[in-house]
Amino acid sequence: MMSTQIKRVAVIGSGMMGHGIAEVSALAGYEVVMVDISQDILNKALERIKWSLDKLAERGTISKEKVGEVMGRIKTSLSVAEAVKNADLMIEAVTEDIDRKKQVFSEADANAPPHAILATNTSSLPITEIASATKRPERVVGIHFFNPPVLMPLVEIIKGAQTSDEVAKRAYDFVKSLGKEPIMVNKDVPGFVVNRILVALNSAACLLVANNIYSVVEIDSAVKYRAGLPMGIFELQDFTGIDVGYLVGFAVAVRDPMLRVPCPLIEELYKKGWLGQKSGRGFYEYKGGPYERANIPREAGEKVDLVLIFAPAINMAAWLLREGIASREDIDKGVKMGLGWPKGVFEYADEFGIDKVVEALNQLYSKYNYDLFKPDPLLTQMVQEGKLGQKSGKGFYDYGATGVTEFKEIILKREPPLAWIILNRPHRLNTLTLTMLDEVSKALDMLWDDKEIRVVIIRGAGDRAFSAGADVTSFQGPLHTYYFFIYNRKFQEAVSKIERFPKPVIAAIDGYALGGGLEIAMACDFRIATERSELGQPEINLGIIPGAGGTQRLIRYVGLGRAKELIMLGDRIKADEAYRIGLVNRVVPKEKFEDEVRSFALRLAQGPPIALTYAKYAVNFGTQVPVDIGLMLEAAFFSMAVNTKDAQEGVMAFAMRRRPEFKGE
Repeated sequence: MMSTQIKRVAVIGSGMMGHGIAEVSALAGYEVVMVDISQDILNKALERIKWSLDKLAERGTISKEKVGEVMGRIKTSLSVAEAVKNADLMIEAVTEDIDRKKQVFSEADANAPPHAILATNTSSLPITEIASATKRPERVVGIHFFNPPVLMPLVEIIKGAQTSDEVAKRAYDFVKSLGKEPIMVNKDVPGFVVNRILVALNSAACLLVANNIYSVVEIDSAVKYRAGLPMGIFELQDFTGIDVGYLVGFAVAVRDPMLRVPCPLIEELYKKGWLGQKSGRGFYEYKGGPYERANIPREAGEKVDLVLIFAPAINMAAWLLREGIASREDIDKGVKMGLGWPKGVFEYADEFGIDKVVEALNQLYSKYNYDLFKPDPLLTQMVQEGKLGQKSGKGFYDYGATGVTEFKEIILKREPPLAWIILNRPHRLNTLTLTMLDEVSKALDMLWDDKEIRVVIIRGAGDRAFSAGADVTSFQGPLHTYYFFIYNRKFQEAVSKIERFPKPVIAAIDGYALGGGLEIAMACDFRIATERSELGQPEINLGIIPGAGGTQRLIRYVGLGRAKELIMLGDRIKADEAYRIGLVNRVVPKEKFEDEVRSFALRLAQGPPIALTYAKYAVNFGTQVPVDIGLMLEAAFFSMAVNTKDAQEGVMAFAMRRRPEFKGE
């Protein structure tokens, strides 16, 4: 049995990836030898490492003393043979040239000790092909870091055709020791996991632009603002470099027919030398220099079919899973940690609906006839078995009793212990109609006695509004006063039902919450808003006044004087101002919005359901009556709460110093 302990690491290549890998290895306590073709190149790499370590020390991530310790663990060499002679692990990080890599591996194989693991950091070239340059292919493995290695948590461990399980396991454990998140790629396929999915996404988007289905800006706006990706598809290619994307795409396409989807746009830019931000022009123009961001309007992507964009990437992920190349969990971890997606590719699939994904693939396949678009057998089987994702309760993930009910103008999504009511008129900023209000009322009725649901969240569909108020187009024409009175009373009843609902309700506000939209939010128990949100009662600007509780509920939150100001001036206020005056409970960054809302809701869901109902009613209705009556109401609810099993559990858990488990009994 060969030694399994890794102490000494040789890093071949000191460029962006190489010096980053050397830094993270030395940070983790390994002795490192870094190799390149000249001492001048190596000295510059050492300077970059020192700069990076100093930044970590400034942020308090490491101590200032540790900077010297880490630098002391990194040596340099101009000889691969010299560097690997005592190494337990070699990581090659030279340019993406198969012949150059083979040359490094051949030299390392001839000089490294028998127990040494020989690893490559390639992002696109076959491990098996690289291993063929050695006499120990069973000890060759892929360890693919993402750029920059110091900051990016994901690392792919790739088995070549002959890589031993023991070597793959040692590589996996080594990456864990660096504080990184490894995923295991069980078969050596072009592009591995993350880049393979990314190439599929990019290829489909490029094809749709090339065929004038959508524009570059429309697709980037849709995936960035509606799907939540950190950058647009084309914006990211400009950021990483058109040349990098072209060469990686070419490397995987020549080795895999499935990824041969020609993209003339990329090739044209590459040949023109328009390489993205670094050259001042790519898909976008960067007149302000290489650090300028592309101008992508939020509203540009409203009509883009996101399923059509993501379906090929989902298809590729399904192929990877069915072929046993990686696990479901590792594939989703890969896109979240390697690409910064807020959800895994299978989570998107379940959210879109597997049937919708297959429909989109069939549409693409019938039109373009590329293998990438032919629905994977796993997806078609799931549709046949009714495993459609969230709406059926089971897809790539099991949602138990979870299901999605699509009304005409709202969506009800059960996610026990939470439920989401989604106002679903994004094309009209989720403006309110009687149909929508009736459907909200029906959804609340469905959840009223549902013991699995403990907290309800109301939010708007799309990325621009919670709700911009009532649909004023319905007010046009010489309608009778009686019509407006009946309309208004229905509106008031629907909103008041939220206030009377026996479980906590959260308004998740992203974008506009105006007029009737704000009145719905005020009927909720809590309001969490993104920093960009705007709130207000602008009805006065239409010559009318709030009609669904705005004149009554606003006073409770902000006081009489501020309420009159907001109502009579009709001004909108930003979220931070709304927080300052008590109109919202929390203001959070857009990128953390869903996580913050969910976290807050889950905290509430851990509470005692019966006591939460009594507390809600005591506060909501006690404030509407004289104090003495309010106090009697409180006493009555208190006496009822004391006699519940939840109260007994709470007292017992407190005495035993454990977390209570409330069952609503």
